[in-house]
Amino acid sequence: MTALPTNEIARLAEAYTLEMVRFLRDMIAIPSESGGEKGVVARVRAEMERAGFDEVKVDGMGNILGRVGSGKTVIAVDGHLDTVGVGDRSTWTRDPYQGALADGVIYGRGASDQEGGIAAGVHGARIAKELGLLDGVQLWVTGTVMEEDCDGLCWQYILREKVLQPDVVVITEPTNLGVYRGHRGRMEIEVRTQGRSAHGSAPERGVNAVYKMAPIIADIEKLNARLVTTADPFLGKGSCTIAAIRSTSPSLCAVADSATIHVDRRLTHGETWESAVKELEALESVKQAGAVVSVLDYAVPSYTGLTYPTKKFYPTWLLPEDHAAVRAGIAAATDALGTAPVVGKWGFSTNGIATAGMFGVPTIGFGPANEIYAHTPDDQCPVHDLTVAARFYAAFPRCFLGAAR
Repeated sequence: MTALPTNEIARLAEAYTLEMVRFLRDMIAIPSESGGEKGVVARVRAEMERAGFDEVKVDGMGNILGRVGSGKTVIAVDGHLDTVGVGDRSTWTRDPYQGALADGVIYGRGASDQEGGIAAGVHGARIAKELGLLDGVQLWVTGTVMEEDCDGLCWQYILREKVLQPDVVVITEPTNLGVYRGHRGRMEIEVRTQGRSAHGSAPERGVNAVYKMAPIIADIEKLNARLVTTADPFLGKGSCTIAAIRSTSPSLCAVADSATIHVDRRLTHGETWESAVKELEALESVKQAGAVVSVLDYAVPSYTGLTYPTKKFYPTWLLPEDHAAVRAGIAAATDALGTAPVVGKWGFSTNGIATAGMFGVPTIGFGPANEIYAHTPDDQCPVHDLTVAARFYAAFPRCFLGAAR
């Protein structure tokens, strides 16, 4: 296999940087919270077609998939197009939907998480096609939907419905230009206590479900501290925290007849759905309260109207450092950066929970921007990162073919 044309890749990445900047700013300007991605999907289609993609299609869920090349090996460069909301606008120093450009940085909702990855991915694929780097490869760029609401649901659909069957997936979530090879999983769990209502003037006549929940809350805090004993050397410890609490009663002058907490449970390597549920059920406070522990369901329609139900369980995944996909990622990153990259992991969850965690498709991560800005009012992506990331995505197919031999 001939050497990568590093200088030519770099030249084209620089030449297309202004187009990537314009593309990213356009995407930021289109609000695209989960379930509302139709407008940004149309903008991505236009960019793919203008960039000379060989095929562009939108599947039944609303994911957009663009292809360059027609070889046997199938590579997917994935980025989700939905964003979280903006929250309290008073916390933003810039308009979240303007895509402001200042001092070499693009600001706005979705800049880091993760429309910057899509901007670089589309133009990286364009470079790979223009330089003839796709012998034996189909390179797909996937702009996926609903990730912020339900990580990996888009890829459950793509893989189960055989929309695409890749040999390797590159997740373009922000990695600060490092090569990532996994992250903790997560699940959303509900714990519910049942009480019996009575008039608030005589609470002794009822059973207050909130009081039954109180010791459970304290025990979950203690459980989080104990999880350090199951820490993985690379991924770290699992965790649990209470994200929400609510109760019901006939009125504000009555004893609460039910109480529910929402538990965010992060899973390290070796922890499972069953082990996480059993830990909660084994708490003495849960047993004494007769509380019910259940994993939540997700069944929300996409912007196309399709509902694709799933459980809110998102498995841990971790690719060995000597895997061909990781070695290819390191080679492509070294070529793009001019130095060896950091090999690490995300602190949050990505579509890799489906590609790697559920379906076993080798998956790595490389993306522009730093995850510390995700979901914050300082959401941002450096222009330089777009250029480097495009170089990586252009080089990766050739590097993967070489590493897989």
